Amino acid sequence: MHTQLAVIGGGPGGYAAAFIAADQGVQVTIVEQDKRLGGTCLLRGCIPSKALLHVAKVMSEVDELSEEWGVNFGSPTVDIDAVRARKDKVIELMSGGLKQLAKRRNVTVITARATFENSTTVKLEGDHESIPEGGRLTFDHAILATGSTPAAPGSLGVESPRVIDSTGALALQDVPETMLVIGGGYIGLEMGSVYAHLGSQVSVVELTDGLLPGADRDLVKPLQKRLEKLLDGRIFLNTKVGAIGDRGDKVEVAFEGPNKFGVEHYDRVLVAVGRRPNSADIGLENTQVKIIQRGFVRANTRQQTDDPHILAIGDVVGEPMLAHKASHEAKVAVETLLGHPAEFKPLAIPAVVFTDPEIAWAGLTEMEAKRDGVNYEVAAYPWAASGRAQALGRGEGLTKWLVDPDTERLLGCGIVGAGAGELIAEAVIAIEMGCVVHDLTDSIHAHPTLSETLMNAGEVFHGTAVEIYKPRRK
Repeated sequence: MHTQLAVIGGGPGGYAAAFIAADQGVQVTIVEQDKRLGGTCLLRGCIPSKALLHVAKVMSEVDELSEEWGVNFGSPTVDIDAVRARKDKVIELMSGGLKQLAKRRNVTVITARATFENSTTVKLEGDHESIPEGGRLTFDHAILATGSTPAAPGSLGVESPRVIDSTGALALQDVPETMLVIGGGYIGLEMGSVYAHLGSQVSVVELTDGLLPGADRDLVKPLQKRLEKLLDGRIFLNTKVGAIGDRGDKVEVAFEGPNKFGVEHYDRVLVAVGRRPNSADIGLENTQVKIIQRGFVRANTRQQTDDPHILAIGDVVGEPMLAHKASHEAKVAVETLLGHPAEFKPLAIPAVVFTDPEIAWAGLTEMEAKRDGVNYEVAAYPWAASGRAQALGRGEGLTKWLVDPDTERLLGCGIVGAGAGELIAEAVIAIEMGCVVHDLTDSIHAHPTLSETLMNAGEVFHGTAVEIYKPRRK
């Protein structure tokens, strides 16, 4: 079987590339080893986790209504089978929609595992009826969109049904009485929050000195304070997990740290220490594609690899491992194939941590600015001064801009608070368009809304904020 374009992987990067190319008249075939399109994001990541986080958020809001507003609904009961079924229904609805979209665009979908035999041929392994006779697919060009999988380095890779990764956590087989989350990154904190609200006694252990390593400390502080309350203080920083052992009905974990040392037993252990690109054992050595550090595929700003027949997008080409980055790279890859002048050189890739409160950032971060010697000023607006935030009972939030003090151009933005993931979109547009602070403050924002805090933070820079006092800049 031959196709003009073979897309290897049916995740948010892969199906986006396939659909965009098909809309331009290209003959496209997707090879995906799962029977459903959607990839990790839809099937085992972003979408199911957000569905469960919605449940956790509602339960948290009910608790706050009872505690702070005097509205009592009584103690909740959790039907874990119903929660799991609802989560699975969302996945099936979305993946079914992608199947129909592929059909309407005349995109051929082959359910198989693809291995490169050379730069223009993949071997197709599996027993699905979609695999053509001969088990091979040849192509003029291929887009590699194989994504990533959870990492479990060293002693953490224990074969036990009680030791799970993010995929196992999202399966939601039960609600364990006790759970340890190894890793204080966004995956561990999101899933830990879900299980805590569902009734588990959750603990978090992190090797570094803070949660969400790499994120702005000003944004992490409100989240850590709230998580300390939710988890009853069971957050162990600067702590290493020395070993894990399956003891039948429990998992034995050895800790090495100043605040946690010795052995504890848990019903479940979630290993959430990062992800690794899916670049191994797919035959790339039979092509001219080059593998660089940490197993990533080398690709330029036009998504071209060292092999003239193969482009690559998404998690497999490097950080940040985000679905929206992959889908944007898909556009660039297709435009490159069509001969259009396209490059992937964004000023702002938004990142969102869907905890409670949410954390979101885009553009330059303060740590990056310090590392690279970039001249900047911080303009931060506390949500304690926001009428909308106070009405919601969420005054712990913060909106923070990084501004070039000479040109007043907006360089970066960070937000912590309810709905931060929705609010960050305005910052992305402002940074990409090269806006200065006056562009932000001269645009009227609706009152009372949380979106006002982006404008208000700009007013802090000029010393014109009404709800807080900060002297005007000289």
